[in-house]
Amino acid sequence: MRPHLTQDDITNALVKVALMESQIIILHIYDTWGLKVLNVARNMGMLGSGYVWIATDWLYTILDTESSLSSPAAMDSIQGVLTLRMHTPNSELKSKFVSRWSNLTAGVGNTNNSPFRINTYGLYAYDSVLLLAHALDDFFKQGKNITFSNDLNLTEFRGGNLRFDAMSRFDGGAQLLENILQANMSGVTGSIKFTLDGDLIHPSYEIINVIGTGIRTIGYWSNSSGLSAVPPEKVNANPNGSSSNQPSLYGVIWPGQTTQKPRGWVFSSNGRQLRVGVPIRVNYREFVSRIEGSATFNGYCIDVFTAALDLLPYPVPYKFIPFGDGHSNPIGQDLLHKITTGDFDVVVGDIAITTNRTKIVDFTQPYIESGLVVVAPVSKLNSSAWAFLRPFTPLMWCVTGISFLLLGVVVWILERRTNDEFRGPPRKQFFTIIWFSFSTLFFAHRENIASILGRLVLVIWLFVVLILNSSYTASLTSILTVERLSSPVKGIESLIASNDPIGYQSGSYIDNYLSNELNILRSRLVPLNTPIEYEKALKDGPNKGGVAAVVDERAKMELFLSARCEFGIVGQEFTKMGWGFAFPRDSPLAIDMSTAILKLSENGGLQRIRNKWLTRSACSSEGAKEDVDRLQLKSFWGLFLLCGSAGFLALLLYLIKMVRQYTRHSDGSSNKSFISFVKEKESDDADKMQSEESKSGAKRTRSDRVSNRIVHEDESLDGYNRGAYTVYEA
Repeated sequence: MRPHLTQDDITNALVKVALMESQIIILHIYDTWGLKVLNVARNMGMLGSGYVWIATDWLYTILDTESSLSSPAAMDSIQGVLTLRMHTPNSELKSKFVSRWSNLTAGVGNTNNSPFRINTYGLYAYDSVLLLAHALDDFFKQGKNITFSNDLNLTEFRGGNLRFDAMSRFDGGAQLLENILQANMSGVTGSIKFTLDGDLIHPSYEIINVIGTGIRTIGYWSNSSGLSAVPPEKVNANPNGSSSNQPSLYGVIWPGQTTQKPRGWVFSSNGRQLRVGVPIRVNYREFVSRIEGSATFNGYCIDVFTAALDLLPYPVPYKFIPFGDGHSNPIGQDLLHKITTGDFDVVVGDIAITTNRTKIVDFTQPYIESGLVVVAPVSKLNSSAWAFLRPFTPLMWCVTGISFLLLGVVVWILERRTNDEFRGPPRKQFFTIIWFSFSTLFFAHRENIASILGRLVLVIWLFVVLILNSSYTASLTSILTVERLSSPVKGIESLIASNDPIGYQSGSYIDNYLSNELNILRSRLVPLNTPIEYEKALKDGPNKGGVAAVVDERAKMELFLSARCEFGIVGQEFTKMGWGFAFPRDSPLAIDMSTAILKLSENGGLQRIRNKWLTRSACSSEGAKEDVDRLQLKSFWGLFLLCGSAGFLALLLYLIKMVRQYTRHSDGSSNKSFISFVKEKESDDADKMQSEESKSGAKRTRSDRVSNRIVHEDESLDGYNRGAYTVYEA
């Protein structure tokens, strides 16, 4: 602003400022007009919430000098304003000087007899005079004299009213300046020392906040300490001390009497609209589509963008600008480049957030997750007559069958010497082994197990069978009740390992990702534009000029599969990405839009918009269930190891037992070989002895009974004879 201002000049200048986007205003002006500008700004509503006013040190000079500003009416127009003051540390010398000044100027300078206060410039002026006095004193002590001479450089200004040619130059100026720069003293403003460049060492400013009828120091700023709530002299006195517990600045009361940090910017009301770049897609128009014959767009991405704008705390005028020729999908990187060149203020569409893209633009919070997936032809598996074989892999079936046979052999070895059910002709023994082994599958074996080792092995094997039965039943139930799909492509790993061509969406980042990150040859990548091209390429396959699979984003593939059940997503989603709105770097609108997207997610708005545009049929959610779902040996090898160890240990103990028995048997002058001994049925000597003892005991019992009967007969006969004799005597 020019020095001589009128009320209209101030108003016109502030109107131009009000139409700008920025609401942070730095006021650097003559102190004569500064308060007038603030007063007009208050009347225009520019000292309310949302604004930031920073006045240079002219404001504090007035506040320090004129006590009339301490009234509430005078302070209304500067409430919440930030200003600066050159920092002068408190000291006894400063206090005494201010006290003497107050006594000298009492009742001077104002009509209401208020004191004429001294400001920071007055303190520095005093120290400047004091510094010059010390320098002159040193000048005279050095034996120098004050002499002047004419300056030949001023002769060209001879004549005129100013008469520059009459001026003289101080001859000892260089020495006097050197004395000043070498000064090391303390004044009312603090320590006075200069650098080699003539700058004051550790200059600093106080940051002042105007509050009510007073002021508050909210912090300090200096080149050495930066922003700090601690005075610079304390920071410099303890350079190794930690100031992490100290805030950089204390709280500020902003214009509008609020402690909430102002945004500092708004969209200008001068007619400029937000330029929104929108791609003209030729496929997947559910995300972004242009209404024919108009500049209007609709789709999932457009609805999310407009819904987020409605949640912003300020209005944002915008207009959509189409990008693309309408015949092919525009390249996403070219669309984002328009932001860096200033053609667009924001880009809305199916823009995936990638690392390379974040280097040139800022993205909002993702509003949809859409990583990369593999889509390939799939076929149903539930119509096979051999479905009962699917629960186990071929290797698992082989190992299980061999385990059954080995169990029968182990039990036969342990039982055949003592158990008649495992003896007999070789053919009978063979069928006994087969029958016993597989009958344990249903716990229906009829043979009794007599040996302890055999029972131990059988118990462990029955536990293994129980686990195998349960797992097989669960897997077979799932196979027969849930429709399964199969595909020759198992996922991204099988694609990388093969040499088959791979389709991708033209104009996207996918080709760079597959070639640069996954090291897939570009010669294998086939660009495709429309879902019809996707379908044809997948049906043709690699042998007919098509592709083995298509790699694209999940959100688009779910729409593609919603009406094409002969294809499916195979494998897992192998990247975790999302779509976001792109803004220029460091754009504050990107932060506000991210907050709005989070609100949409919390209140269910995102889900409602998704249901509106991205409704899918049942088959789109089906994935190909590959052979990895079958029960494999690696899931049961622990059980087989446990059972095998038990069988091996039982055979080892049985062998030791046989060797000991054979050794005792061979001591009895027998010439039988160990093999022959093992083949024989084990005799139970204890049972034989018990049987013989039982027979001899029975014989003794019978003889005793005969003897007793004879004795009884003799006694009876004797009694008879005695009776007869008695009768006869009578």
